[in-house]
Amino acid sequence: MTTLDDRTSSLTGPTVADVSGPSRLAEPDETISAEELRLAARNHGIPLEALRYDVTPAGLHYLLIHYDIPELDPETHTLTIGGAVDSQLTVTLADLRERPRVTRQVTLECAGNGRALLHPRPVSQPWLVEAVGNAEWTGTPLAPLLREAGVDPDAVDVVFTGADHGVERGIEQDYQRALPVVDALRDEVLLAYEMNGAPLLPQHGAPLRLIVPGWYGMAHVKWLHSIELRTEPFEGYQNAVAYRVRRDADDPGVPVTRIEPRALVRPPGFPDFMSRRRVLRQGPCTLDGRAWSGHAPVVAVEVTTDGGRSWAQAELDAGDAGDFAWRRWRHEWVATPGRYVLGARATDASGRTQPVEQQWNRGGFANNMVQRVEVVVPAE
Repeated sequence: MTTLDDRTSSLTGPTVADVSGPSRLAEPDETISAEELRLAARNHGIPLEALRYDVTPAGLHYLLIHYDIPELDPETHTLTIGGAVDSQLTVTLADLRERPRVTRQVTLECAGNGRALLHPRPVSQPWLVEAVGNAEWTGTPLAPLLREAGVDPDAVDVVFTGADHGVERGIEQDYQRALPVVDALRDEVLLAYEMNGAPLLPQHGAPLRLIVPGWYGMAHVKWLHSIELRTEPFEGYQNAVAYRVRRDADDPGVPVTRIEPRALVRPPGFPDFMSRRRVLRQGPCTLDGRAWSGHAPVVAVEVTTDGGRSWAQAELDAGDAGDFAWRRWRHEWVATPGRYVLGARATDASGRTQPVEQQWNRGGFANNMVQRVEVVVPAE
């Protein structure tokens, strides 16, 4: 019998690249792998019943950790801004707390949300539809610090580096993402040190993280320790390789950026333990949920109870929390005995609407097809 020690000792001259393989698609009948289960145990989505909260409690907010949670001391942690600037800046957390303080409600969604529902399935973190949360983020705007450092007129990208370090597809790296200078200088981009009125938790990026309203979660770099302006486009792994919408392995693809419109149904009734199918009593029922988009404010939500054959207009709440926070919607329905498939689709002010069917890509990114919630209304 081959043991782990046998396999390890048979390696001659291993390299960092040996610990990870290339990206791949699941075989047609392949079930979720042990590797995917390990990822799913580390990373979690919001329980859909928590869509009832306007602001997601920190422990219920979705979570994705690429590598390990680093051990950082907020008392000694510093942020350095350098590269193509007039003068390098180094600031402490205390320095940042002395600067203008801003709190914004911002909905964060993982770019891979919905990946596990695709056919064929890209093998990675197996998200269904729960990789989302809406929190109050407090910090100081990034743009004034960049201007204080003096942005070189030739600078094109701003690179953000976190303290988490690992290997991905054979490449050893710190987690790094870049924004175009014009996006980094947006007024709403924050250096955040609080979540929901409390210091950031370790898993949510303590002591400092980036918040980029409207963009998918990969842009909101956690455990932030350095910012570098560059006069050439950033070609790091997370920008040039990982987060791109491509049809096949040879397609250079296009970068993942802003969040596509999505609406989720807060499942009514009560669930079966294993299948999560819902059981709902007969009679009047208020269906509700949340809707958001990173391109423009949501202006309409439609609801289906028959799997998309027909749609009815839902009522939208005012959206007083701002353009980058989700909005609650609701729809009155009378449940009669039978089996139903509920769903909702959002339309934003830019004219984007959720598709009913999958829009497949190799990485499983920005998949905002309409959710399906199976409901049984028993005869009584």
